[in-house]
Amino acid sequence: SDLSYAEQKNKNPPWWKSMGGSVEADALEIFTAKRQAASMREELKSWISFQMGPSAWEELVRTEGAIRKMKKDQEYKKAEMLESIVTWGLTIGILILGVGAIGIIFYVVNLQ
Repeated sequence: SDLSYAEQKNKNPPWWKSMGGSVEADALEIFTAKRQAASMREELKSWISFQMGPSAWEELVRTEGAIRKMKKDQEYKKAEMLESIVTWGLTIGILILGVGAIGIIFYVVNLQ
């Protein structure tokens, strides 16, 4: 779920994240991690089904779904809130600097 969330956020990054970094590198990193996770999940499914039976895998999937929902509700909202705070903080900071610069320019022009 973290990889899917990263992929979703990579498709629509905030303006301050889109200024740097390589889109291709991010995409390759997410793609590689998703493939590796899928391979590991298939291996885990085989091992659990062999050792404990198919019903154990189904129980694991149900438990995983409940945990994923809880994690999404908690961590993703926290991350989105932090990202929103940073975005608004940077935007307000840049606006204040811009207004300050304009004020200084008007002040200097009025002195002459």
